[in-house]
Amino acid sequence: MAVPDYQTLMRPLLSHYESGAERPISEVRAGLADDFELTNEDLAAMLPSGRARLFVNRVGWATTYLFQAGLLERPRRAVYRITDRGRKALADNPTRIDLGVLEQFRDFEDFYTRRGRSGTAGGGETSLVELPDTEQAITPDERIGRAYAEFRLALAEDLLHRVREQNRDFLEDLVLDVLVAMGYGGSRDDAATRLGKTGDGGVDGVIREDALGLDAIYVQAKRWTNQVSEPHIREFVGALQGQGATKGVFITTSAFSAPAREFADKVQARIVLVDGLELANLMIDHGVGIAAGHTYSLARIDEDYFDADE
Repeated sequence: MAVPDYQTLMRPLLSHYESGAERPISEVRAGLADDFELTNEDLAAMLPSGRARLFVNRVGWATTYLFQAGLLERPRRAVYRITDRGRKALADNPTRIDLGVLEQFRDFEDFYTRRGRSGTAGGGETSLVELPDTEQAITPDERIGRAYAEFRLALAEDLLHRVREQNRDFLEDLVLDVLVAMGYGGSRDDAATRLGKTGDGGVDGVIREDALGLDAIYVQAKRWTNQVSEPHIREFVGALQGQGATKGVFITTSAFSAPAREFADKVQARIVLVDGLELANLMIDHGVGIAAGHTYSLARIDEDYFDADE
């Protein structure tokens, strides 16, 4: 089954502590994985940021909220036990414990009020249960990841629209700039040469693969709206053979057909296909055509620091 949302995990997590024994959260997390019959694939799923495992993150937030509500206490790092309040919560809520239950406790209300005052632009207070249902089901890390992904997609689509408005010469220069920014060949002047002239043999540019120029990558750039089909890739492969080249990058502002990608995968020459959205994402990743905006740094607890005396 899919990884449960962090609210669904709250009551099962708390029930693992019902005996009153102190237990490491790692042990309880493994028990929850068994309870929900999670597969290795489920357990390997990552957050949108790709920096943490989804299940670990959701168990972590469920634990944090139960602790802040006073249903769990932490006698030492990463080890918890149930409180009298936690036992009563289990008895009073036999099917589910979620944010609506936790907000009945003053400790949790105070925690979230402090969170709102320190974490919102206007310093206002927001109730967790006022969030839309789809937002309640995911952790703060997931909300940040989804917001970032949405912003990045919008930026990429805007970049692609701007690139399509430019002329062919702009695109040829752009793709060489991106490749240089990715580390091919050194400086722009040393690494790349514009070839986009009559008689170029179907190749728009060439870039050194390394600073010494031991090998070269040939580039084809197409400012198209229609899909690039297999015959276009065949022509590019022929152009590479005419140059005595074994590596090429075909970049388009549109997309590639499935047969075009299949053909590129099976030819002897190494051909990399980059569609419009991939090009825009490379521009974002390597700072081409964009300016820095707001930067947010998300801090996490340094467990080694607090574990230093153990």
